[in-house]
Amino acid sequence: MSAPLHPPVKRSVTIAGHPTSISLEPMFWDALEAEAARRALPVNALVARIDVERMEAAAPPNLTSAIRQWLWACRSRQMAP
Repeated sequence: MSAPLHPPVKRSVTIAGHPTSISLEPMFWDALEAEAARRALPVNALVARIDVERMEAAAPPNLTSAIRQWLWACRSRQMAP
């Protein structure tokens, strides 16, 4: 696990065959990798799924923000009794 406070790191991902970059703090990148592994998906495939959900929102946030929000919601569901 990465240090808790660290600036975002820019990484490249591919969504539907198109490269794009996202800037996530290492703790969010670690969480994204862990959730992808839990779902037996490549990180790019999980990001693509999050992107589809993001675009269905009434006011879609940017992709990086959507990933953070998705991870927070996912963790909240996992911690619910």
